[in-house]
Amino acid sequence: MQKSSAPIKVLVTILGLDQHEVGAMAIAATLRDAGMEVVYGGRFNLPPAVVNSALQEDVDVIGISAHSWEYLHFLDEIIDGLKAAGMNVPVIIGGSVVTDTDKADILSKGVSAAFGPTDTPAEIVAEIQRVARDSRT
Repeated sequence: MQKSSAPIKVLVTILGLDQHEVGAMAIAATLRDAGMEVVYGGRFNLPPAVVNSALQEDVDVIGISAHSWEYLHFLDEIIDGLKAAGMNVPVIIGGSVVTDTDKADILSKGVSAAFGPTDTPAEIVAEIQRVARDSRT
């Protein structure tokens, strides 16, 4: 099966010392219910592990669950690591700490989409589908 017809494959992960896992597990279930394949990376990941998992699993999108501000310290390293590995994998971020004000800064770092507490599951699914579709073409 060609990748363009395969289900969207998303790596859902949590960075650094952020131990808030409920949101990541909830969005993983939402994405599975929408027909996506989810690779759950769990908690306490550092950028090299995220890049390696994305490479090994051949994912379409990397989703970072953020319930602390640690993701700000790791974003550049993840995006640079993906580029160094020759991977064109969109990175998205979502979580309770992501405000509308934060979104512009996050997107300026090369993140493809950012979601906060006011974004609905349907909006998140639709945007991940769009981002994955765009990266496959």
